[in-house]
Amino acid sequence: MIEIKNLHKSFGENEILKGINLQVNKGETVVIIGPSGSGKTTFLRCLNLLETPDNGFIQIGTSGLDFATSSKPTQSSILALRKQTGMVFQGFHLFPHKSVIENIMEGQVTVLKRSKNEALKKGLSLLEKVGLSEKRDAFPHELSGGQQQRVAIARAMAMDPEVLLFDEPTSALDPELAAEVLKVMKSLAEEGMTMVVVTHKMSFARDVANKVVFMDEGLILQSGTPAEVLINTNNLRIKQFLNMLDD
Repeated sequence: MIEIKNLHKSFGENEILKGINLQVNKGETVVIIGPSGSGKTTFLRCLNLLETPDNGFIQIGTSGLDFATSSKPTQSSILALRKQTGMVFQGFHLFPHKSVIENIMEGQVTVLKRSKNEALKKGLSLLEKVGLSEKRDAFPHELSGGQQQRVAIARAMAMDPEVLLFDEPTSALDPELAAEVLKVMKSLAEEGMTMVVVTHKMSFARDVANKVVFMDEGLILQSGTPAEVLINTNNLRIKQFLNMLDD
């Protein structure tokens, strides 16, 4: 489903990713953990090409791009890869002047060229999935942060991605609202959605992840099952990190 080989990314002279290799199988939930500044968000943004890698290879579904060559990827090849993913950010990034259902319909109509009736049907189905059917005509400012993030998840799913990418989706939420979002994410994992999640929620990693990846200073120090990385690791840096967390 996802294959990453020797991924590098620098900003100026600051090398953020120093050769990342990772495989994600279809239906897996992979949780990426690590300290701030370790390259987690940059890695996620490279996966859907919000940032262009300097070197390496990315394959998602049937689309692949090799950044080791001197020629730049074409816009069409970038879009082909990007269409394989849906991204959910720390901020909700909803259109403030559009209703909930309009937010979910927008990309379907403008990018996927679905009819408004098709987009509406899909949007209502997804709102039911995330538990927000009654909010279809509400505007973002009328929703709690947890509700806005659930709408953002529905909007990402509306584009029929092969993979959902989450960048600290609950970091801006208090514990009760975060629990709403994590419940939706857990149900998606149980349904077999392929997900890559950057989070500090160790409880989510323990309970939901098939694989946990620990990143530090632009490298993967260890990847494995939640038990291997979160409980039985022999890596002192990982132990130090985990000991500093409450969750």
